[in-house]
Amino acid sequence: MDFDLQKIIKKSTKHSKNKSSTAVDDLFWIESKSDWWTNSDLNLRYYWNKIEDSYIIWLVNDIFLNALWKRASDIHIEPTDEEVIVRFRIDWVFVKYKSFKLSEKDSIIARIKIMSYLRIDEHRLPQDWKISYRLFAWKAIDMRVSVIPTIYWEKCVIRILKKDTEAPKLKDLWIMPYNMVRIDKHLKNNYWMILAVWPTGSWKSTTLFWLLSHFDPSQKNISTLEDPVEYRIKWVNHTQINPAIDFTFARGLRSLLRQDPDIIMVWEIRDEETAKLAVEASITWHIVFSTIHTNSAAHTIQRIVNLWVDPLLVTSSLRMIISQRLARKLCPYCKEKYEASEKIKNFFVKNIWKYMKNKDSLTLYKAKEWGCEKCNHIWYKWRVWFFEVLEMTEWLEKLILNNSSRLQLEIQAIWDGMVTIKQDWLVKVLLWETSIEELLSVLWT
Repeated sequence: MDFDLQKIIKKSTKHSKNKSSTAVDDLFWIESKSDWWTNSDLNLRYYWNKIEDSYIIWLVNDIFLNALWKRASDIHIEPTDEEVIVRFRIDWVFVKYKSFKLSEKDSIIARIKIMSYLRIDEHRLPQDWKISYRLFAWKAIDMRVSVIPTIYWEKCVIRILKKDTEAPKLKDLWIMPYNMVRIDKHLKNNYWMILAVWPTGSWKSTTLFWLLSHFDPSQKNISTLEDPVEYRIKWVNHTQINPAIDFTFARGLRSLLRQDPDIIMVWEIRDEETAKLAVEASITWHIVFSTIHTNSAAHTIQRIVNLWVDPLLVTSSLRMIISQRLARKLCPYCKEKYEASEKIKNFFVKNIWKYMKNKDSLTLYKAKEWGCEKCNHIWYKWRVWFFEVLEMTEWLEKLILNNSSRLQLEIQAIWDGMVTIKQDWLVKVLLWETSIEELLSVLWT
């Protein structure tokens, strides 16, 4: 089911005339205002005009609203030799939304460039910027826009970033007790560095904001360096990085250290200078949170050392690494129960035997063949988190100082009690939140 903009306009206009409250379906619930359409980028006053400009405005708005409606993380607008294809990435899976005539490619890309303040006459070089897209009643959505030339014209990819006013809650992250105990222990320390790691799109920043929410901003000086600013926490100093004017993470971090901070959150460690400053800040009585792109918790240690940070400083500053992944959650309305085979049961017993009550039989859930209307026949609905928490120990410190391999570090971390991300996943399969098929498609491909 698509988001029908025309029906919403008629419904909202009718309610606006009656001066009563209106609900824009389940997407956004707002107070009705007589001039709500004039304070957005939707240009709804001219929606029914047949002139070309109004049609292109409606077309781009239709793409954006349907992407939001379907909870897409990215929009791909791709020209081919025959048509323009629009695809949404929903829970890491591409879903084709619509295709348009090739003659409309210029107008669609030009409209997006105008909204993101890019040069509409530049077609040879890549361009990047963002859109602050205003919806009903001043609700804003940040969109990162990237345009790159191809042999068929220009391809546009838009990353959707919802601006939330509150940090996430613990219940939304699905952190199991065996990991929560370790995290709580290190949140009570006075100085150290905690990293959230894994590839792009695993919502590492969400975990950082949940960690920040453990502290009282009225009692601590908490500052963040972000790109972009997603969540707003009361009394926390949020700073937006702007590389276009040479305001980088390294430059911002150097300035923040003169602001008498207690807790610093750096959005991402990308280079040698930022890595060294973050490590040095954490050993001078500051708490530092950050993210870095690596493939596992153990691999993160090697990544930091490869950024020319002294291993001795790494062991002195780094207290914990939280590696995480997101996967699709089974639709609660159409998932099917089944008895696992002997081979699958033995696999579970081998890996997570201490979390299983009944080792003789194993009941699991899988996606229904045709899905249901609740999940739009895609079998999965929303997402579930998986974690592995590497805690710095005395034995790990010795291995780091001896320049040990990633495998040696991982074996020692498991020996010290780390629950791997695969084991955490199997536990959540056991709790009927996701399926073995989803586990195989994400971790073993």
